[in-house]
Amino acid sequence: MNTESVDNYLKAIFTLGGPKEERVTSTALAERLGVAPASITNMLQKLAASSVPLVEYESRRGVRLSAAGRRRALEILRHHRLLETFLYEVLDYPIEEVHDEAERLEHFISERFEERIDAKLGRPKFDPHGHCIPALDGKMLKETSKPLTEIVEDGQFVVGSVSDRDGTLLKRLKAHGITPGARLSITRSPLEEFVLRAGRRSKPLHLPRSIAGAVRIRSAS
Repeated sequence: MNTESVDNYLKAIFTLGGPKEERVTSTALAERLGVAPASITNMLQKLAASSVPLVEYESRRGVRLSAAGRRRALEILRHHRLLETFLYEVLDYPIEEVHDEAERLEHFISERFEERIDAKLGRPKFDPHGHCIPALDGKMLKETSKPLTEIVEDGQFVVGSVSDRDGTLLKRLKAHGITPGARLSITRSPLEEFVLRAGRRSKPLHLPRSIAGAVRIRSAS
């Protein structure tokens, strides 16, 4: 099996499973990876049947990671987020480009190179998007933010993280000062939009519900 492809599957299963590591459907994986459902099934069967099974798979119940699969997913996620941080903070890559560049590099760096990056950056806990960087032993800080779409009252909030999957949206968010740690005033409009303002002098950003979940927030109090 292609190592890069395996890593992508494991990382996607980990991300889609969420903090509770719920089972992930083949349909959700196909959408995430842009792969045909038949190819998804074939790969999951191979991952489950490998000498050290990387997933637990049942065709009608979905898939979740085995202990070995989870370790590998966290290792790749650590590589990815350290690389994003390095590209952004040291090499001055634009925020909208770091995800794709890290995707290309994450499978190939050595453990020594990973350690050098980590040390150079001062052992960061979060990447430029606000996502937790797994520790060397796989431990991660507990998620304390929630999707913007889940707020029930207008008010003051702090940006916890922003999705790294849409470069155009990332660029737009940054232009409006909506970055991890920024304090926001958020109101909901009758048009199923969320109106975000970072500071009194900034221009408000109107986000439709369909993409507002890309921003995670927590209470400012």
